[in-house]
Amino acid sequence: EVQLQASGGGLVQPGGSLRLSCAASGGTLNNYAIGWFRQAPGKEREGVSCVSSTDDTTYYAEFVKGRFTISSDNAENTVFLQMNSLKPEDTAVYYCAVEVAVVPDTPYCKDAYDMDYWGKGTLVTVSS
Repeated sequence: EVQLQASGGGLVQPGGSLRLSCAASGGTLNNYAIGWFRQAPGKEREGVSCVSSTDDTTYYAEFVKGRFTISSDNAENTVFLQMNSLKPEDTAVYYCAVEVAVVPDTPYCKDAYDMDYWGKGTLVTVSS
């Protein structure tokens, strides 16, 4: 069973930065995508950013393009999300998640229902 451990959330002022980490353990993953979803109070869980192991492509939601960067350390089975220029509307619980059986050249991390493994969330609060 794959386990995901997320860390790095906290309180930051608007315009500030945070770096989230997610370490995967407990299983063998092949042809997968790993990344981040978020859920703000009263809102649906939404995809933020993922990276695919099949072709090293990345996915970013429109609302984070140019501000967030996803990266991975395959040797450590860890994925990172560098979040810059944070806005109050980025406030949410951020969840690390994995989608398995990803096929090259097909969408991934588009919907929470497609994800197979979830970590516990880490709270990001952007406020002055």
